[in-house]
Amino acid sequence: MSKKTNALRLLDAQKAYYETVEYRYDTDDLSVEHIAEDNGLHLERIFKTLVAKGDKNGVAVAVVPGHKNLDLKALAKASGNKKMALAPVKDIQALTGYIRGGCSPIGMRKDYPVYLDTSALAYDVIYVNAGQRGLLVGLSPEALRRATDAVAAEISE
Repeated sequence: MSKKTNALRLLDAQKAYYETVEYRYDTDDLSVEHIAEDNGLHLERIFKTLVAKGDKNGVAVAVVPGHKNLDLKALAKASGNKKMALAPVKDIQALTGYIRGGCSPIGMRKDYPVYLDTSALAYDVIYVNAGQRGLLVGLSPEALRRATDAVAAEISE
């Protein structure tokens, strides 16, 4: 088992049920499809964490299915912004405390608003990054919502 990340410590403190899945981190192929295939996981249950900035309310975190794209217009609407843009990769660590490829919506440096794509609610377990490259955490969408105060919204396309 890898060391405990901030995300896992926060889940432990909340006494949330979760499982961890270690995977081989491939710098040449960061795709969720690759992670799903390598680990025998259902692609539609692996969610990626994206950091965006709005023109009115600043940083927002989007959690969307790995095989879909973030709908920036839908995220803007859900977060009370007119426009949204993905945060530059070089800013992710300073904003979240996590590095690219190891960014978890749980246990970020600051409590940013988190928006969870509504498709997650169809599953008993979804997987998000656990806060380091090569480590996923599987948990219920409800546990994720409790850990992050996430708002469910249709934000993928």
